[in-house]
Amino acid sequence: MALAERPPGLSPQQQTTLLEGALPQEQGFARSLGQRGLTPPRRSPLRVLQLNLGRLCNMRCSHCHVDAGPHQGHTLMPDGVVEACISAIARLKPAVLDLTGGAPELHPRFRDLVLAARSQGCQVIDRCNLTVLLLPALHDLAPFLASQQVEIVASLPQPDQDATDGQRGEGTWEASIQALRLLNGLGYGQGDPTRQLTLMSNPAGTQLQQLSAWDQRRWAERLEQLAGVRFDRLIGLNNMPIARFLQQLQRDGHVNCYLALLERAFNPAALEGLMCRDTLSVAPDGRLHDCDFNQMLEMPEASGATIATISREQLLDGAIHWGNHCYGCTAGQGSSCGGATA
Repeated sequence: MALAERPPGLSPQQQTTLLEGALPQEQGFARSLGQRGLTPPRRSPLRVLQLNLGRLCNMRCSHCHVDAGPHQGHTLMPDGVVEACISAIARLKPAVLDLTGGAPELHPRFRDLVLAARSQGCQVIDRCNLTVLLLPALHDLAPFLASQQVEIVASLPQPDQDATDGQRGEGTWEASIQALRLLNGLGYGQGDPTRQLTLMSNPAGTQLQQLSAWDQRRWAERLEQLAGVRFDRLIGLNNMPIARFLQQLQRDGHVNCYLALLERAFNPAALEGLMCRDTLSVAPDGRLHDCDFNQMLEMPEASGATIATISREQLLDGAIHWGNHCYGCTAGQGSSCGGATA
């Protein structure tokens, strides 16, 4: 929940041990691909450069897979790495720059990165918790995002107050609606492709995320009716068994059950669209990972390079680092930062 007292967390090594021990060895993700006659996917050409600017956030949500919160100010990406990322945008030429955190907007160089990417013709995505747009110190942020045609991917667990406040803290729903009204007033959520407003939902607890066109219509009608707000697109993310959610599963004795649920729901069609295939995830210290989830588990990308040295050629057809948490991205419809993968 938002701004709650922080319990001691699990280290990346402890999380990996817990995840790998949750299923019998023959059901481990990488091994099970071979048993199913599937070849582990490799990297395709780079499309998305995703920068984690640090875990500092004005909220502390129960499902957060990066353990973000107000206590994480020490994790912000330093200036030297920011400069290396700006150089990498020109060198790697990604189609998309994806800014995440924490609340990426709290980084003092956030706008510099947006401007650098836009000057190179990149689409920019801001992964926004909505409430950050209401901070007095960031009163001009939403107009800046609109002026730079930044796509906003905004977290909103469900289209109602109880479920949203239950996951993200009391008062989150009202603040989120206020932020959505602000964005609507700037042209977001009105069907303009240059000001796209995407909502990202995640289910409660151990349910899988299964969204359809009917769900988008239901959300649109519900939010219009309750609050008079609009959005352009709805995507979903399974709750990943990492960080706080894994710790919650451990407390409840549900780690094995949840991993078994994900394994049973494995969908081979989800492999094709996995974000690890065309995305490079950059940690605040400049180290590289196949995805944001691998970053949280300190599972590095295979080349051993950093954002200051990596080339597109080093990434192409490279091996991907797999673990049992990958069942979270291949269950059901598939799950990624871009929504369903199957």
